[in-house]
This record gives sequence, structure tokens and C-alpha cells, in this order.
Amino acid sequence: MIATERVYVDLYAVPLVEHWRVQLWADQQNHAAHTHLAIGTTGHHQQITSPTTLLPNTLLVWDAQLWTLVNLGEKTTTLLPEVGQPMQLPTAFFLQLFDSGTINIHNSEAHATINEKVRELMDAASPTDLQRANHRFHLVQAYFQHRTDIYKDIPQSTLSRWVKQFREAEASFGCGYVGLLPRTATRGNRQPKAPTDASNLLDQFISEHFETPRQAPAASVYRAYTRACCAANITPLSQRTFYTRLKKRPIHEQTLKRQGAKAAYATEPIVLELAKTTPRHGDRPFAICHLDHTQLDIELRSQVTGRNLGRPWLTLLIDAYSRRILAVYLTFDPPSYRSCMMALRLCVQREGRFPQSVVVDGGKEFHSVYFDTLLARYHCIKKTRPGGKPRFGSVVERLFGTTNTEFIFNLLGNTQASKQPRQLTKVVDPKQLAVWTLADLYTYLSEWAYTIYDTSVHDSLGETPLQVYTDAIAATGEREHRRIAYNEDFLMATRPSTPKGNAKVQPGQGIKVNYLYYWNDAFRNPVVEKTKVSVRYDPFDMGVAYAYLEGRWVKCISQYYSTFAGRTEKEVLLAAQEIRQQDKRNAVSTNISAKRLADFIAAVQEHETLLMQRLRDLEAVGVLENVTPNNEGVPQFPRVSTLDPEIEPHGQDDEQLPPLQNNVELLDLTRLPILGEYR
Repeated sequence: MIATERVYVDLYAVPLVEHWRVQLWADQQNHAAHTHLAIGTTGHHQQITSPTTLLPNTLLVWDAQLWTLVNLGEKTTTLLPEVGQPMQLPTAFFLQLFDSGTINIHNSEAHATINEKVRELMDAASPTDLQRANHRFHLVQAYFQHRTDIYKDIPQSTLSRWVKQFREAEASFGCGYVGLLPRTATRGNRQPKAPTDASNLLDQFISEHFETPRQAPAASVYRAYTRACCAANITPLSQRTFYTRLKKRPIHEQTLKRQGAKAAYATEPIVLELAKTTPRHGDRPFAICHLDHTQLDIELRSQVTGRNLGRPWLTLLIDAYSRRILAVYLTFDPPSYRSCMMALRLCVQREGRFPQSVVVDGGKEFHSVYFDTLLARYHCIKKTRPGGKPRFGSVVERLFGTTNTEFIFNLLGNTQASKQPRQLTKVVDPKQLAVWTLADLYTYLSEWAYTIYDTSVHDSLGETPLQVYTDAIAATGEREHRRIAYNEDFLMATRPSTPKGNAKVQPGQGIKVNYLYYWNDAFRNPVVEKTKVSVRYDPFDMGVAYAYLEGRWVKCISQYYSTFAGRTEKEVLLAAQEIRQQDKRNAVSTNISAKRLADFIAAVQEHETLLMQRLRDLEAVGVLENVTPNNEGVPQFPRVSTLDPEIEPHGQDDEQLPPLQNNVELLDLTRLPILGEYR
């Protein structure tokens, strides 16, 4: 920067190797101005002080810098600068500088008062003002030194005025240089010339008619202003004045009043850095993690029928310190506590650790009883970021964009073309180009997140997330006491309970969870009957539930197990909702029972909503198989082997099969019977 003259350094002042003494300036004009400032301050009011008054720790001024006198010896004098190493001078040379006025004793009280005013004048000066002041200072110094050859071409009156201004500033501020600064900005009448009534009325119309949620156009507001002026017999201000005053209004407050808080958030001042010691975001891995959801910009198909199933939802858990992705979960269901549970399950399964604090937004899924209970169980602090302020979650929000640009936008079926619907044609329609299934997308998305992204250099870190994570773990400790075993106890903690948290054991029927009765032979115990027990269920398999009996969790089987085995909680709740709507249309009272639910789900082929949910749940099986090792706890859905009995099943060489075409007859679930498992 010195070589390219982006900053200025006086190369003749001190050697560059003595970096603690080198002063950097924005440009040469600033250097000359401050050099003249120091000369003007000390040049004509040198203090007459005897060297015998120089005691240790006395503050000295030398070359516009403060020095501390450490020791005044017979042969050597030691000075300590504000920044840098001590410097030793021969005492004779030091006294010579002191006698000549090059070194002076620092007057702290007067210096503080004078410096405040001098600093204000210097800060208000432009580079052009400094250049003109430097020229005047050079001529005034020549006048004091009686060098007439330098100022012979300057009019005597002009030079006398500059000398007078220099001496007045020297007497008032202790610095004559600031008296030579041009006063062009203060010339003329600086008071507003517009009539007071018209000006006040204009400000009133801007605040009451323009800066409102109505968002009236500026031209309409000005026309209304002119009509009001004519009615009040006041001369209106010009349209140019109106628009000039609009531009001078604070942008953030104006946007807030016209468009609301979300639109004004972009113009809100940001805090770039609190202090030099502030960590970038947490001081170690797992200290702060971000959990959030987004809908991916890609259309997916069913692996069973080839039917378009829409866009999936992605759930990410990211470590804020290392920017490492700790968990990736993909599902067709909108954000819910189930997605949060699966993300935390994945984190414990892969890393064996639980976050110390989790940053979430104001979504309902992050404020459910199940989610809060799980965090409290493993001593995790939940921090909710303000609504409508994405900068508080910029770590995970930025990663959503990176996922799209680096991975999703390179796949067939991405929805970039649908961003402009007027230009969308059948050839580029993402719904027509969709070829990916949920399970395949999850496999490759996990490989990208856990391998490619993890080992790529991050722009903000300067290293790979994996390297930052590894180095931080080595520096801050493994923290083995916070490790969590991925076992049945942890899985049970991630299973939700009912709103009440318990259920009453009915003799001969068992416990009731989500309209279904569940039974275990342990309920035959007379001590257990008609008592309330803690219950939990698996949201991905409504065929089973769990009850806490005699100090342990026991597995309970539902009524009509063949129908509800492998059904998700959302599918059962959708069926209950449809039954309510049918009863409402038929004007009968709603009494939802397990038999009605089973009969309704058995007729799923006649119902479009549940059929679509069933297809999406079938797609989720592939994701759950990748998440859960050895298929433990994964509901086993019925499988369909072939479309036509005359077609022989294909062997291992699946890649040689032709791709699914539009003219191939797809599997019609409406013609297939509902198959189940019997025990």
C-alpha cells in the first residue's frame, strides 16, 4: 500500500524497520497539515523549563507524539513511547533538543481543552481546505522568518490577514494553523429562506400522507399539498424542494412507516463486531447450533408410481463455530416436531454429542412440549431469534442458499424455471423433468453435506469446516462427560407423548392414544388397571405405543394392528379430520373410534388426500432406512414386487433397465388390495 501510494509515509522521518515509530497517513496533505499543526502549537509558546524539573514519568511531546521520561542519567536518557520499545539518547543530545524546543513538557489539562476544539476544526476540513491551509502556512512561516523572496508576489493585505488569523487562533486554541483553514462553508446566509407556513405544511404532508402504510405516490402527495396551500392562501414550495426534502428524510424510518418492519430490516444498522475478543459465533464446537427448515427447490417423483409428489422439506442442524453440518433430514411433511426429533437423533447418532444451545426461529414446531422436554432432558438451552430478522440466523440461512446453488440447481427438476411463470413452457417445466426420488436425493444430499461441503474451504473460515472442528476439539477438549449413547433410552426420549403425558389403563381395552387403544398383557395386573401411566408413541409407526409400567417401558400393540402398522401419525390424523368433515356434511355427531379409522383407511384408494400422504410416507421409508442403522425401529411398509405377473423380476443388473417413460402404464394403487401383517 505504501508502494502504490494508497497510504502515505514520510520515508525520511524514521526507518521502516522501526515499525513502532512509523506513522501512516491517508495522504500527503493530511501529513503536512498535522505536521504544521504540531509546529503551530509549539513553535511560538515554548515553555521555559529548567532540566532540573524533569523527573521520572514526566510526559514529553516530541514530534507530535507523547513520550514518558523513564530516566535522566548523566550519560544516557531513556524515553518510552506510547506504543513500542524504549529508546535511549545521549543526555547531551536530549538536553539540546529540550533547549531548542523540539521536546517540550506536555500540559495535559490545557492540551485536552485545546485539542477538542482543534480536532473539531481539523475534522471538518476537506482535502482542498488542507491544501490551501498548507500553502498559507508556508507563506506565514516565511513572513515570520523575514524571507521576503518567498511571499513577494502575495498582496500585503492578504498576507497581513493570514498572519492575523494565525495569531488569533494561536492565542485562542494554542494552534495557529487552524486559523488558516478556509471558511468558505460558513459564508453567506445559511438560514432557510422558504416561508415558515409553507415549509411546516410540507413537512406535515410528508409525515401524515406520504410516510403511511397506504404508500401513496409522491406525486399524489405533492398535488394534495398544493391544493391545501391554495385553500389556505399560502404559496406552495416547488416540486423540486418537495423531492429534495423527501430524500433527506431517514430511509430506515421512512421504509418502516410505509412498508413495515420486514422491509425496513434491510436498512437497519448492523453490528459488525462488538470487540476484538468477541468470538465469531461461539467459542467451541457444539456451544451454539442452529436448527431450521426450508423447502428445497426441486420436484420429486414417487418410486412406486412415478407420480409427482412435490417439493421436499430439508431440516439442517449446523454448528455455528465450525460451520459444520451436524445433521441432514429430508421429508415431504411440513416442519413439525418430528423433523426436529429426527435431526437431533441424527446428531447423536453421528457425533455422540448433543448441542449445548440451539438457536431456532419462532416456528410452532420449535415450541412444542415434546421439543422443549427433549432439550431439557439433555441440558440444552433453547434460544429463539427475533421474528423477521434473518441476520440472527444468517449462519443457517446462508447455508440453505449454498445447498441450492452448489447441489440442488445441478439436478433435473430444480424449480429455477418456475421463478418466472410467464416464461414457463412444458419443455422446461420442473414437474415434467422431475426424475429424482426422495430416498435417492437424501443419499446424495447426505454425501454432499457430510463429505464434499465438510472438506471444502469455507470463505469465512479460510479452512475446511472439518479442519476447524478438529482443531477446536483438540484445543478445547473432547468433553467426554457430554457424550450420549444412541440406545433405546435415547430413542425413547425422542418419542413424543400425548398432550396430557399419561393415559388411564382401561380394563380389557388398555390405553388410548390418538383415538386408538393399545394393549399389553401387563395390563391384566389388577394393580395396574384403572391407573394412569406415562405413555409415548412412535410418530412413524402408529401400530405400537409404549407405556411405563413397574419401572420400565413396555411395548403395546394397537387395535387393528394390520391396518395401522407402518401408518404415520399424520396419516391417522388426516383420516380423523376427513371423518369429522363427512359427519359435519351429514349432520351427525362425530364419534371417532379405532374401527371407523380402520374402515376409512381401508378405503384409502377412494380418497385422494390420504392416497397422496400414503405415497409420501412410502418415499420416507428409504430415508428412515438410511437414518436408522440395521433398520431398527423402522416400520415395515408393504412392498409391491411387479406390475404384471407375466413380467419376470429383474436381476442384479438394474442399470440396464430402460428409464420410466410417459407411455409406460404406471402402478394404480386404486386397483390393489390393502395388505397387512397378522400376529
